[in-house]
Amino acid sequence: MDNSHPVVPYIGQAAWAFVQPHFSQHGKDTLANLIAFVEEECIPAEKLFHDQISTDPSTRWKSYPAVIEQLKQKAKDRGLWMLWANKAQYQQIGNGLSNLEYAVMAEIMGHAIRVAPEATNSSAPDTGNMEVLARYGNDAQKRQWLQPLVEGKIRSSFAMTEYGIASSDATNIRTSIVLDEKTNEVVINGHKWWISGAGDPRNKVHLVMGKSDPKANKYNQQSIVIVPSDTPGVKLVRPMQVFGYDDAPEGHFEVRYENVRVPASNLILGLGRGFEIIQGRLGPGRLHHCMRSIGLASRALELALLRATDERKQTFGKSLYQHGTVVRDIAECRIKIDQARLLVLSAALVVDKHPERAKGALREIGMAKAFVPTVVNEVIDRAMQLHGAEGICQDTPLAQMWAGVRTLRYADGPDEVHLDQLGRTELKKVPEIRAKHERFRRREEEVTKGQKTASKL
Repeated sequence: MDNSHPVVPYIGQAAWAFVQPHFSQHGKDTLANLIAFVEEECIPAEKLFHDQISTDPSTRWKSYPAVIEQLKQKAKDRGLWMLWANKAQYQQIGNGLSNLEYAVMAEIMGHAIRVAPEATNSSAPDTGNMEVLARYGNDAQKRQWLQPLVEGKIRSSFAMTEYGIASSDATNIRTSIVLDEKTNEVVINGHKWWISGAGDPRNKVHLVMGKSDPKANKYNQQSIVIVPSDTPGVKLVRPMQVFGYDDAPEGHFEVRYENVRVPASNLILGLGRGFEIIQGRLGPGRLHHCMRSIGLASRALELALLRATDERKQTFGKSLYQHGTVVRDIAECRIKIDQARLLVLSAALVVDKHPERAKGALREIGMAKAFVPTVVNEVIDRAMQLHGAEGICQDTPLAQMWAGVRTLRYADGPDEVHLDQLGRTELKKVPEIRAKHERFRRREEEVTKGQKTASKL
């Protein structure tokens, strides 16, 4: 095994030994290129990115940090564009990478999570929306919306979660999507919130999920329609805050759709196909979130190590690393990060073997989605504790990192939903397990009977 690849210091020899046989030479070269880009361009640009966000409420949501466009051009020049689009499904728009190869790259981008994913056009919610348009959109929809998203000229939102209901059960969605046959238009009325990217001044389109036929089978009641963000009746109510962070100038907005009218041709796949679309959208994207989060956890651990060995930060006459509890915390963080990484990498490998809507990897994806955000929050929390009060203020990125990852325990389905599905999947194995144990019992009887017969002889 080649341990000289620059990814080894990031993921360790064991993880690299696991994934290296599944990496093409193109994947290895792209990964090395990405590491250099993140180290040389993205991490050094983070402070400038935050400095360029206006603190004036009247302009905070009207402009976007200019450094991002500079980074996007540098990423294009390096060939680091659309890394998420894997070769199995999106070769025409992507970078020719497998899900496993991209999973490692997503972790690297997680070290500079605010700028690196967007700089390479590999950030949510655009990746999921491009996935929908590439897989389910017609030629006209692809020309009008997919192409500018691929080129990084516009941003988008996916409007599913609703105000006042339990949106973790998508059958509860109440936004109405009604076909006006007289005008051949779709009329949308609904109240959404936590719509990522809706406040971005570059946002040009929302993919809106709503109920088009309440009398149909519960999995055929929903539809998804393309709504240009400047359509009359689309109203941004307010940015939602996560523990006080508004994530300007992208944000997670409360949005009302009041008698919004768009052509019927804006329906994706047609009426009643919404569930089919969201199931195809959510699979690999959940892994993207997980791997980026692991990158965050690794960076948090690095900050913890720097703090623990800072000789200026002594307590009771000792450096922090000389306290046994600190050493134990560091060790447990390393174990948890490596556990989480290998779980996600194994899921990505299964997705590559079952690329169609990640059907064959639902179990593995569910485990990763339920496990990783909790683990990453634990690691960041330990790093915050090591920093004392500094760890929960704006002088380190840790508090904002913690707040961002905490939301992933709701995003793409809350932990409880994934755990419930996993538990039900395990329970389905009971008949097979009973049959196996019955075979063991019968064989045990045969062995015991044979032993008694032999002893008599």
